[in-house]
Amino acid sequence: MFDIGSGQVAGLIIGLVVIILVLVTLARAVRIVPQARTGIVERLGRYHRTLVPGLSLLIPYVDRLKPLIDMREQVVSFPPQPVITEDNLVVNIDSVIYFQVTDAKAAMYEIASPITGIEQLTVTTLRNVIGGMDLERTLTSREDINNALRGVLDQATGKWGIRVNRVELKAVDPPMSVQETMEKQMRAEREKRASILTAEGFKQSQILTAEGERQAAILRAEGDSQARILRAEGEAKAIQKVFDAIHAGGADAQVLAYQYIQALPSIANGTANTVWVIPAELSRAMEQLGSAFSKPTAPAPTFGSTSDSGN
Repeated sequence: MFDIGSGQVAGLIIGLVVIILVLVTLARAVRIVPQARTGIVERLGRYHRTLVPGLSLLIPYVDRLKPLIDMREQVVSFPPQPVITEDNLVVNIDSVIYFQVTDAKAAMYEIASPITGIEQLTVTTLRNVIGGMDLERTLTSREDINNALRGVLDQATGKWGIRVNRVELKAVDPPMSVQETMEKQMRAEREKRASILTAEGFKQSQILTAEGERQAAILRAEGDSQARILRAEGEAKAIQKVFDAIHAGGADAQVLAYQYIQALPSIANGTANTVWVIPAELSRAMEQLGSAFSKPTAPAPTFGSTSDSGN
């Protein structure tokens, strides 16, 4: 009984080992590569083929699948790097690299650490490019620096099976003393622009005020002119009506003289009326009017009549 039981246990163990070996063999033979990934297969230590996304079969214990390579565009941000400019100022530059693997075989076998290689190449290129620029040009020529970096990196990483799509400078930090000077300069520029805007606004305000006063003066003058014209027209019509009424009534010089006499009290009421002007025609009319109102006198006695002459 003991021997038979031991044989069964041994058979069970062997069966389990065989099943596990078969499962492991199947797992190593069947591989599924996800989308946007690429696998490198080595057969007996040498490059054999490149796996595309999907289901692939390998020879167990002969073929070995290397770690999958991501074929999507990747973004790597490098820590700030100190770089010396042409005018001997140290600036810290923080950069970002956008790259993509285009050849999985070259990326696997041409360089051991692509990220480290790109970082060191970026630092070297930055020092070469920034070393030929002063601080002001470094701060204002980011696009030129980006293009120079991209050209150098793309050319150097091409043999690694990597394409650099874009290079961006996230920050360019000058020394603190320079930053304080730049802040003072920017503050002075802002104050200058504020003063200019204030003066310009005051100038425009004065211009608008003067323009408004000029327009108002023109309108007042036009109003006064229109009023005088209307008053003159009214007075002319009144005089014309009076003249027509006088001619229609057949008034003579005596009537006019009488009307003038009636108007003398109102003329005398003025405090500034010290001199009166009397027309000559009106004087003659008044003389006629006076002679008309005077009574006739008796004729003077005549001495030396005919009776007396007879005596």
